[in-house]
Amino acid sequence: MNFDLINGKPMRVMWSQRDPSLRKSGVGNIFIKNLEKSIYSEGLFDIFSSFGNILSCKVSCDENGSKGFGFVHFETHEAAEKAISRLNSMLINEQIVFVGHFKSRKERVAEMQEKAKQFTNVYIKNFGSDVTDTTLNEIFSKFGPTMSVRVMTDESRNSKGFGFVNFKNNSDAKRAVDEMNGVELNGRRLYVSRAQKKRERQAELKRRYEKIKQKNITRYQGVNLYIKNLSDSVDSELLLKEFSPYGNITSVKVMTDGGHNRGFGFVCFSSPEEATKAITEMSGRIIASKPIYVSLAQRKSERQAQLNRQHTMRMMSFSNQHLMINPVINLNHTNPPSGNYLDPQIQSLAPYYPYLSTQWDTGC
Repeated sequence: MNFDLINGKPMRVMWSQRDPSLRKSGVGNIFIKNLEKSIYSEGLFDIFSSFGNILSCKVSCDENGSKGFGFVHFETHEAAEKAISRLNSMLINEQIVFVGHFKSRKERVAEMQEKAKQFTNVYIKNFGSDVTDTTLNEIFSKFGPTMSVRVMTDESRNSKGFGFVNFKNNSDAKRAVDEMNGVELNGRRLYVSRAQKKRERQAELKRRYEKIKQKNITRYQGVNLYIKNLSDSVDSELLLKEFSPYGNITSVKVMTDGGHNRGFGFVCFSSPEEATKAITEMSGRIIASKPIYVSLAQRKSERQAQLNRQHTMRMMSFSNQHLMINPVINLNHTNPPSGNYLDPQIQSLAPYYPYLSTQWDTGC
């Protein structure tokens, strides 16, 4: 039943491995990339099964099908070595595939960082349209022999303002980056750095963004105030005037949309004590005919979590009240009692009058 479809997805059936060290060690585990899109897990199993006993086999897929890479975990290291030596750089369905030992994310990151230190390709941007391949070569060849120089152009062969210089030696490339970054060329300040792949740039930008974000969270914790219910006539200058008596304000802003006041803004103090005093004194204060709401500013995720907690508490409170009003009914009574019958739930909601009940019981 291995690879049989259930709900449109192929199953993976294998022997249970109770010892996780076998899976985590990576022994016998290989990585295959540049697979032809028609090859799925079953096809990969058929290709590699001749080299040894396979514990697990998988081609990574998304909603569009195969992602072009997969994994095969052999029972022994020898079988994995044999598969790598026989199939690496071989044609499979008219595509040259890469077959190598599986590496964890930590190992790959360390390898990329080490490889980055030995770069030879340099990225240059922020130069004018007058700079050509020849100009770039003249400028950078003084640092050492170059393998290639290229200014990137559009369809009309006009310069895009950036290019690449690939040096023969890593030391020459490093010296070019150190000495040419920030140098002015024809009235423009050049940016020169190690050339990076798109995925590497995105990862670095993400790390930089998260670092700045965390720094700002720490910096503004307990000092940034959120003010809402502002009148249309309130602007940043008026907000600064109203809040300045409570301490040193580092920034103030009323949020606008197309020049129109959106009804809320932010005031940032230099210390938590000043912010607390402003909240105490200014909450409910009338500014331009409207009472304002003042609280500590929160990130969207924090507000959402707080709202979820409040909603959960309200639901629990409502549920408890409902249980008190509607006690559990004894389900063993299948037939209603004789005489005038009132639904137990309705009866539980009806007010209880002891005097009238006594009169009714005596037939009055």
